[in-house]
Amino acid sequence: MTPSASWSRRGFLATAGASAVTTALWTGTGTSDAAAADDFSALLRKWRELTLGTGFDPKSEPYKARLAELGTQAAELREEMRPADDALFPGIPFDPSTGITQSYDRLFTMAQAYAQPGTGLTGDAALLKALTTGLAHVHDKVYNPGTERYGNWWDWQIGAPRALLDTLTLLHDKVPAEERNAYLAAVDHFLPESVFDEYTGTSTGANRVDFCRVYAVRGILGESAAKIALASESLSPVFPYVTKGDGLYADGSFIQHTYVAYSGTYGYVLLDGLGRLFSLLDGTRWEVTDPNRKIILDSVEHAYAPLLHNGLMMDSVSGRGISRGILKEDTSRILQSDHTRGHQLAAAIAVLASAADPARRTRWHAMVRGWIDRDTALPFLTDPQFGVADLARLHAVADEDGATAPAPAGHTLFPAMARSVHHRPGWCANLSLASSRIAYYECGNGENPRGWHTGDGMLYWWGPEETLGQYSDHFWPTVDWKRLPGTTVSTKKLADNAGGEWGEARPDTAWAGGATDGSFAAVGQHLKGLESTLTARQSWFCLDDTVVCLGAGITGADGARAETVFDNRNLGESGTHALTVDGRPQPGDLGRTLTFRRASWAHLAGHGGWVWPGGTALTVRREERTGAWSDINTRSVTDGFTRRYLTLWTDHGTDPDGAEYVYLLMPGAGRRALAARAADRRWLAVDANSAARQGVTVPSLGFGAANFFAPGTVRGALGALTSTAPASVLVRLSRPGGGAGGRSGGRPGARTATLCVAEPVRSGGEFEVTWDRAVAEVLSADEGLDPLSAGDKLRLRVTPGTEGATLRCEVALR
Repeated sequence: MTPSASWSRRGFLATAGASAVTTALWTGTGTSDAAAADDFSALLRKWRELTLGTGFDPKSEPYKARLAELGTQAAELREEMRPADDALFPGIPFDPSTGITQSYDRLFTMAQAYAQPGTGLTGDAALLKALTTGLAHVHDKVYNPGTERYGNWWDWQIGAPRALLDTLTLLHDKVPAEERNAYLAAVDHFLPESVFDEYTGTSTGANRVDFCRVYAVRGILGESAAKIALASESLSPVFPYVTKGDGLYADGSFIQHTYVAYSGTYGYVLLDGLGRLFSLLDGTRWEVTDPNRKIILDSVEHAYAPLLHNGLMMDSVSGRGISRGILKEDTSRILQSDHTRGHQLAAAIAVLASAADPARRTRWHAMVRGWIDRDTALPFLTDPQFGVADLARLHAVADEDGATAPAPAGHTLFPAMARSVHHRPGWCANLSLASSRIAYYECGNGENPRGWHTGDGMLYWWGPEETLGQYSDHFWPTVDWKRLPGTTVSTKKLADNAGGEWGEARPDTAWAGGATDGSFAAVGQHLKGLESTLTARQSWFCLDDTVVCLGAGITGADGARAETVFDNRNLGESGTHALTVDGRPQPGDLGRTLTFRRASWAHLAGHGGWVWPGGTALTVRREERTGAWSDINTRSVTDGFTRRYLTLWTDHGTDPDGAEYVYLLMPGAGRRALAARAADRRWLAVDANSAARQGVTVPSLGFGAANFFAPGTVRGALGALTSTAPASVLVRLSRPGGGAGGRSGGRPGARTATLCVAEPVRSGGEFEVTWDRAVAEVLSADEGLDPLSAGDKLRLRVTPGTEGATLRCEVALR
């Protein structure tokens, strides 16, 4: 099901028959009014508990301090209130429309202080008076059926009504029914039932879940069984996997705004919203019974968990959210980061777990405990973003008897959103690519205007514990956006918002993705520069302790230099991390640029290092950079921050023609390991590095792989690989009964191998792959791989489908 499929609510109801969903539309015939009232009362109580939390002692920490802080914040907001024709709070006008959402958000904060115990304002009459005055003022001046919508639709249909309804939930019997009904009428005006008629436009994915959340709470407050039923049934089109546009894909990708990888923000909103709605409605006559609900439960481990590393949610899937930092409307001035987003996702999983089966709940809680234990950059259980409800849920999970899941090890490809994650013991890497199907970056609403190169093969990585804050320590406002780690770029100047807003900035290329056996991977892309003539082919081969990085065919004609940025490390506010190049310590002067005609390896203390087989021309600069979040987001505060950076790059010259590079990234490696790897000429063989094909062999790992940007052959020590179409092919050798890529089977004593094939261009066209290696028999082959012959060589007919998925074939070798 895709957004363009125009899912029809009327059609759904017509075909639902006597299903539980249709039954849920029934508004009470045959049931007493008292019983119906009990339903609404129970749901109201349940939503209050989800909002305020349960099972915590308000006199104990961390709740005592958090509640006192909430009370202080509410008191300050009460004092700030100055009702005027164009605003409720000074400096937050109703136009632009974000001011409406911000005003309701502040009232919701005040309502929590009124309803929660231990705030110092619990049940306070003056606070209640301010709340009712504020609600009436926003309604009378702007959020009412007589107002025509302006500005951002989101404020009117999601942001404002969510905060308004949650506030009414907390104050329910303190707001006269006449006023409450007037507020509900405003919600009905701005979010009519017609938004559910078609699964298109803004009514898809996370937005649809938010619409349903608004309708469910509105139904509870207005005691409307029909509206609660509409919210429940309208979730159904969110569940199925999509094959294009917004939603969750079978490969675990999550896309919003048609072209933007968004697991970390919109995906979180979807998961959190569904968790709350499932928990709210389970056990009631409005329970979500659609069997496709299972897809959402499966997504926790399949789609979300691989993108979390020791508690952080990777920035590559957070769209323009990476630029938010410290927002003006956040009265507590909490820094948003990959860690805060990871913690939010973990909290959402804790909510959803209450609606999961016991086996899932046990696994999820073990994962959450692992993230809690390993996040030393921002401790989970005192995270200042959390109110007591999320703190209570996370503390309950942390204190529960049960196993703690270890850090994962393996590789996950997300072909639909062109992302790749490589988890290894002690380190992790993440690749962000772009194609005609997925944007370089997203900007809009004054956010993220300089994210130009975040999809140009940006290589995020984390090594030792101290690097967990690499991208959360004010990285985005202070980094050089023209030199993001791992990217090959033209130095041609780009304007803010270059390429267009809302994911419009996309290359006209198709090759982005790769193949994986679940442990190692071959990943690549056909790179085209944003608003430049730069073109290149890039590959990354993800292994045990190394990412092997290749670039070739680097060509441009803009009259500008092209550079490959090996890295751009954030050293913090005062970092003096020692740099060693080829065994020689380098000066640590700020502002100094070092050049090396031929460098073989480099080590950065506390981080890891890089190896350049055959050597490279290297430029290194250590500098302080100052910036403010407001430089990259008009919603953010203007405070400036200064951070130190070490940048390493090579200059391909002006208008290069076929330039190339080879380097190894080794997170956490020490100087000895780097020097040994640089000296070992036999560890790696680069079998091909051209605009047509890139391939490597690592004999000690029994690993060989090639990315074919055009048909051809790549010859390596494990046997030549040939493809008749653009493809990614990976081979791993092992022995029966265990080892890399193998399994028991085949002739006694014979080795086995796994051959993995993917078609990153996703044309779905049939082609052939040949491995020039003697094969005794084919042990298994995925659907889509048809063995044509074995013996002296293996020939496979590939019918790949259009999802870019990896297909596996296991063989016994002669």
